[in-house]
Amino acid sequence: MATRHLFAALLLATTICGGPLVLAASLDAPVQAKPIATFKSGSNDTRFGAFEFLGGIEFTSSQDLLGSISSFRFRPDGEHFVAVLDTGHWLTGAITRNGEGRLSGLSDVVISPMLDARGAEPRYKGDMDAEGVALREGEVLVSYERTHRVDAYPDPGFETAKPKASLPILIPLRELRGNGSLETVAVAPSGSPLKGAALTIAERSVDRDGNLFAAILEGPLKGQFKVKRNEPWDVTDGAFLPSGDLLLLERRFSFIGGVGMRIRRIAGETLRPGALIDGPVLLEADIGFQIDNMEGIDVITGADGRPHILLVSDDNHSILQRNVMLEFRLVE
Repeated sequence: MATRHLFAALLLATTICGGPLVLAASLDAPVQAKPIATFKSGSNDTRFGAFEFLGGIEFTSSQDLLGSISSFRFRPDGEHFVAVLDTGHWLTGAITRNGEGRLSGLSDVVISPMLDARGAEPRYKGDMDAEGVALREGEVLVSYERTHRVDAYPDPGFETAKPKASLPILIPLRELRGNGSLETVAVAPSGSPLKGAALTIAERSVDRDGNLFAAILEGPLKGQFKVKRNEPWDVTDGAFLPSGDLLLLERRFSFIGGVGMRIRRIAGETLRPGALIDGPVLLEADIGFQIDNMEGIDVITGADGRPHILLVSDDNHSILQRNVMLEFRLVE
């Protein structure tokens, strides 16, 4: 177990610089899944910090394009989802559950090429390095690094459409790192202080004090803010709770310690221009847990009426890494 995760950490130290896998049309991606029954290896504990582990899956596909998942968002039904791959592809599908309501697999999975502003598939990965996705009525927002931007696609129809607009990102381009920029885009609840506005947070682009660049992209509180970065953690995604608080998913890796992940909670009322935000860590896990390169987080309302947090990993299309999806219930 530890050796596999160490190899995964070594792989994370490299950057994929080649062109995207070419896909001329949408393709079905049949998924095979096996359950993840426990979160901590060798333990049947289900309570971890503020979360209760509900189960998970490890999944593969005969369709080689499935992998490199950067971010995902669920539809209001809490079942169907839209994901982006950092190879420049859309992935849509639905989760399935067993008789006990636990994650059991993925169904109706389809992979489609993303189109650029010209309505064409890009020639190079760097042109379409999708890292974050967010859904709201009538559109899908996608954040990109390398060619830094947040594009808005029409919904429905995003799978075959070019962007209909780009949102001003409000962060000077000179401050954004090529492989560490707009990792997160999230849309706040309409009843929160941000009143449904979108925000973006950089992965590793920091100011002189080592704080991450971020911005509220629209609305009455539009403007830049900063996120406290705790070395060696990098932000990989974020999702709002119904209360308006923001959950930040973060990742670390080292040659010795392997991969780690944590989730930090940011109070919604602190999200405003000029702020330096921080918050308590609700969950932290290392190579002793069933994690991999965790890149995506979303929040749904479970059948019990409580917030459920789902996480997904990016396998980098590597045989040394896994596609995993995990589900937790927020109990505090």
